[in-house]
Amino acid sequence: MVFVSDPLVQKITDLYLKISALDDLRPSETVNSLFSQLVLLCIPPHPIDVTHLCADVQDIRQNLIRLCGQAESLLEFHFSAILSQFPLPIEKLNIFPYYSNYINLSRLECALLRRHCSAPRRLAFVGSGPLPLTSIVLAKYHLKSTVFHNFDIDADANSAAAHLIAADPDLSRRMSFVTQDIMDVPAAVLREYDVVFLAALVGMDIEEKMNVIDHLAANMAPGAVLMLRSAHGARAFLYPVVEPRHLKGFEVLSVFHPTDEVINSVVVARRCEKPGHLVSGGQALLCSKCAGVESFNALSLVGEVGVDDHIC
Repeated sequence: MVFVSDPLVQKITDLYLKISALDDLRPSETVNSLFSQLVLLCIPPHPIDVTHLCADVQDIRQNLIRLCGQAESLLEFHFSAILSQFPLPIEKLNIFPYYSNYINLSRLECALLRRHCSAPRRLAFVGSGPLPLTSIVLAKYHLKSTVFHNFDIDADANSAAAHLIAADPDLSRRMSFVTQDIMDVPAAVLREYDVVFLAALVGMDIEEKMNVIDHLAANMAPGAVLMLRSAHGARAFLYPVVEPRHLKGFEVLSVFHPTDEVINSVVVARRCEKPGHLVSGGQALLCSKCAGVESFNALSLVGEVGVDDHIC
């Protein structure tokens, strides 16, 4: 069990108390400094396992993830507004302080995706936000013929995002923005996508995220690929963790834990070919693999972890 007395947790808790005392999380010298310190503290590989945190530390972690999510959204709105002042915003994306992180993460995700889905025709990105850098980078540099549908519950975020690509003839033709909760998107729509990306902060705790995953498992096309972002080690104080055992109804293809400045882990899964999973007494009956996928060992995994194929 990991307690508040743990040296790393003590430092994280100190930053958490300072951040939670702020009245405003919009970008400022103080906000930027505190979150930069937090990220630098959590990036180095660390053997901490967040499933073994005591209740008090687990509460701090959950609250900190929500604060990070709020600050990240405000940061994206801030820079989306700045970018919108340029005639061609797409050419100025590098003014965003974490742009290189998105470049590297998108390169990694695309490399993993191409092993299982070489040329997706249609891709849905869930939780795209006001500065949809992943969709833009993938569309512009990697998936140059794919149609992107970006889903977000915030109409203002979608409006800001659409403005960024409006002047680019290619992206404005291939990208659209939909204001809708993914939980309300029916199977008739979700089955149109070869790939669904789930942003790290869609579902701020594991219960919320599993509800989304269950909805996708029930409604995505058989064989379609789900790309998820997770976190590993101390980085799990910044983002929610998704483990293979959470992905019932999916065949987990690979898990990758970066050890560089890319913060998010990447999980690649395929929607099971026979996801009907006979229903008995209101309970879904899963195949043995879907029902019992092993959790990856948070203490030992770095780099890529392959998961054996299975058939439902």
